[in-house]
Amino acid sequence: MSVEIWTTLFVGLSFIMYIYIGWRSRVKDSSGFFVAGQGVPSIANGAATAADWMSAASFISMAGLISFLGYDGSIYLMGWTGGYVLLALLLAPYLRKFGKYTVPDFVGDRYYSNVARVVAVIAAIFVSLTYVAGQMRGVGIVFSRFLQVDITTGVVIGMVIVGFFAVLGGMKGITWTQVAQYCVLIIAYLIPAIALAFVLTGNPIPQLGFTFSDIADKLNQVQTDLGFAEYTQPFVNKSMLDVLCITIALMVGTAGLPHVIVRFYTVKNVRSARFSAGWALLFIAILYTTAPALSMFARYNLIDSLHNQTIEEVRQLDWANKWENTGLLAFEDKNGDGRLQLTPDEASNEITIDRDIIVLSTPEVAKLAPWVIALVAAGGLAAALSTASGLLLVISSSFAHDIYYRMINPGASESKRVFVGRLMVGLAIVIAGYFGVNPPGFVGQVVAFAFGLAAASFFPVIILGIFDKRTNKEGAIAGMIVGLAVTAFYIIGVKFADMPTWFFGVSAEGIGTVGMIINLFVTVVVSRLTPPPPTEIQEMVEDLRMPTGELPAGAAGEF
Repeated sequence: MSVEIWTTLFVGLSFIMYIYIGWRSRVKDSSGFFVAGQGVPSIANGAATAADWMSAASFISMAGLISFLGYDGSIYLMGWTGGYVLLALLLAPYLRKFGKYTVPDFVGDRYYSNVARVVAVIAAIFVSLTYVAGQMRGVGIVFSRFLQVDITTGVVIGMVIVGFFAVLGGMKGITWTQVAQYCVLIIAYLIPAIALAFVLTGNPIPQLGFTFSDIADKLNQVQTDLGFAEYTQPFVNKSMLDVLCITIALMVGTAGLPHVIVRFYTVKNVRSARFSAGWALLFIAILYTTAPALSMFARYNLIDSLHNQTIEEVRQLDWANKWENTGLLAFEDKNGDGRLQLTPDEASNEITIDRDIIVLSTPEVAKLAPWVIALVAAGGLAAALSTASGLLLVISSSFAHDIYYRMINPGASESKRVFVGRLMVGLAIVIAGYFGVNPPGFVGQVVAFAFGLAAASFFPVIILGIFDKRTNKEGAIAGMIVGLAVTAFYIIGVKFADMPTWFFGVSAEGIGTVGMIINLFVTVVVSRLTPPPPTEIQEMVEDLRMPTGELPAGAAGEF
């Protein structure tokens, strides 16, 4: 069977499974819709968290970015994995003990202010929309290639599917769908990596083949022969300062991502939250330790398949033709010698490769079986759809619970609150779909912007809210506003207004670190210059850090 038939079969079967799970898990009450009834087992929540965490950026784009950046691409591995450890060990158990299930809910109650709650809601929606736009882009790329439709059509198809899961089952349906999606995406990621490791290194374990073979030396030689820097040479594409800033932004941004934090509220208690964090870390590590190996294998294979080939030879390759039709792979014989050259100089480079196609095209380039190619497509969709669903629930709950129920209509019925939540999911899908069609960068870059925004807005107020009882509402509000504004201004200016990277060359992906530091400074200074929080809030913060014990009455509670 052809790749397209296998793809239709795998994607169709996986979607039927997702739809069945979503239908069986459908909910009518707000507890099930927003926090899955807080009854998800630890191991299942770990798998769901891993699927939620490993978005299209991890599955589709991360290996592509590493392939093109080489050593400097390790910022994504270090930032995202380190950030998850930071979240799991330092923040999640305390937030779960607090009992609230959204970041704005925590901010509003901890800082005893509806203004703080509204600022947190705006930040959560801003971060989540940026993040989900990257997922929609990933969905569009997969459908564009394997259904042979344009990216706009692919994004629209993805919008309909994601909307179905999020609107029907809420967090309960999304959680169990994400468990299935994790199984699909990890199998899809590992099979081509294992096959390539065996072919290129003789070792079927990608991590070992990558470490103990001469594949790195071979790729370094190929790179230097073509005029590129060695693949393993550091600080070629980015300065040391920028590498540091991006890594920190990704790390602390992780700890402030609302759609990941909310996963720890779907389990029964603090102990379950800790166990689910451990399971998630194990599930995440399987993919993240494979990614650098797959990146190197893919880079080597692509150069070997395309460089110095004639256009006629390349266009006889079925995979090259189909990716060229999507507009994500392009060839141009600029010097008229009949052969295609891959060079670091854009003026003379004759092969243009979108970073987001690296993982999806690798099985085809390596001439693996059609069913493997189709499985990778299904895995890419699973990764994008799982995260998109979680993000849409964050947007929905931020408005329906934190604004509508807590501030506008406290007497709203269960059905009314769920209706408003579903309405907000639909609106968010439309906005995310637009940016999926018109993205400000590669999938991984767009997601990095979201991490920077989360780092600059949420991390300081969460960490200080847990560990510093003196931080008050005035400090938190000022810090969030200033941090988010500075970071958003820099990202928008650099990406959309041709503004130079004037802050010591720090890129838009790394400016979140600067915004975070500014937020932290403003929050601490303003808090010290204004009255301390009420006594009951300070006592609540002290008790929050205790291993056992109950919080003061009214300070926290289950939904």
